[in-house]
Amino acid sequence: MAGLDEYRRKRDPGRTPEPVPDVADVVPRGGNDTFVIQEHHASSLHWDVRLERDGVLVSWAVPKGLPPTTDVVRLAVHTEDHPLEYAEFSGEIPRGEYGGGEMFIWDRGRYETVKWSDREVDVVLRGQRAVGQFVFFRSGGDDRNWMVKRRHAAVRPDWQVLPEQVKPMLAVPGPLPSDDDDQWAYEFKWDGVRAVLRVEGGRVQAWSRLGNEITVAYPELQGVGEQLGSTEALLDGEIVALRDGRPSFSALQNRMHVSKSDAARRAARQYPVTLLLFDLLHLDGTSLLGLPFRRRRELLRGLELRGPHWLTPPSYDEDGASVLAASREQGLEGVVAKRLDSVYQPGARSPVWRKITDLMAQEVVIGGWRMGEGKRAGVIGALLLGIPQDGGLAFAGSVGTGFNDAELAVLTPRLEALARRSSPFVTEMPRERSRGARWVEPELVAEVVFRQWTPDGRMRFPAWRGLRPDKSPGEVRRDER
Repeated sequence: MAGLDEYRRKRDPGRTPEPVPDVADVVPRGGNDTFVIQEHHASSLHWDVRLERDGVLVSWAVPKGLPPTTDVVRLAVHTEDHPLEYAEFSGEIPRGEYGGGEMFIWDRGRYETVKWSDREVDVVLRGQRAVGQFVFFRSGGDDRNWMVKRRHAAVRPDWQVLPEQVKPMLAVPGPLPSDDDDQWAYEFKWDGVRAVLRVEGGRVQAWSRLGNEITVAYPELQGVGEQLGSTEALLDGEIVALRDGRPSFSALQNRMHVSKSDAARRAARQYPVTLLLFDLLHLDGTSLLGLPFRRRRELLRGLELRGPHWLTPPSYDEDGASVLAASREQGLEGVVAKRLDSVYQPGARSPVWRKITDLMAQEVVIGGWRMGEGKRAGVIGALLLGIPQDGGLAFAGSVGTGFNDAELAVLTPRLEALARRSSPFVTEMPRERSRGARWVEPELVAEVVFRQWTPDGRMRFPAWRGLRPDKSPGEVRRDER
């Protein structure tokens, strides 16, 4: 028998703006054929699906929203019946009250009952956004445990399922475009780590360039899902840690290695990050990979994604020289130029995207180290760096500047744990570099910046940037310019 006793028990009409009818008895009225779906930004984002039935709104909380395709089954938590007046409710439920948070009407319309029983509710929804036949069914002995699936066709016949992940497209070093400047877009090059975000049902999963899931490390990015709501999207961007308004790779190091949720939340308070979004790869059942960059950026801007830890920085469609000059004035790394007609090539390093910088950034593999002296006694004095080639590492130079004390404290025990007897380098090393060296297994990837390559294949004046846990030794190649 439908009733509102539980609904009333959970709400104080003096503290919440929700409708709380005084009449104890439920009086059936209406045609058992209207529904409302409310997007509820409570402690956890979800969608409340409510069907009019015998004088009340029978309700389910669906964490990810109604499934878009027939092969997706989603959780639907059966909650207490709500009064019919609730179909008109939108507003802010005060913090601390049951269901505290913002709620607004996502869709409403008519529905037709195919089957209604204690274990299965089969209905056809005819709303503006929710259209189709859906089946809610119990999945266990507890009346709260239900699931929902779509019975027939997807939202659209051409609906494409959101991919689990896509490897990001990469730029190659190159000169600033000149003759065809108007065919390129120009963006600032950011000093951070690449990330692809998968947003479905208001939930965010983040993946590194290497394809490792990094969701736990950056809890503040869940707000992107809150803002997108029911919109499904695959986003490409760069995670940076800002210091004095500029990206600091050193500060970002404090976030990149975190793998536990509690530690990540603490680190987020001390070293907050910002996600800078620059591409959109999939949107609401449509792959955008084959669209030109110009159109993908238009669609990305249309999402108006901006929040406390994410934004969509501008892209400039002309005058690359001025954009490069501005990057130098602001102390940024440089510029990335992208052809306006370029399609997205997952995992490819393509000349239709160019990175233009004053300093060269190079990924390297650590093959050994030398103990420090004086103030650096007991920790690393210099790292011996290499580029993978057949049989081992080609020596590419050593770096002893750019470290801070915290990095040295972490690096030294990590390298000691990778100790080996023989050198991993297969090319000749200067005697002064190899004397007293401690060799390590070539497993750690790092990044340095330098001015130029010497004729014998070594970096001139390299400076330490940090470890790159998002990359593997097999990915490292010499960055030619």
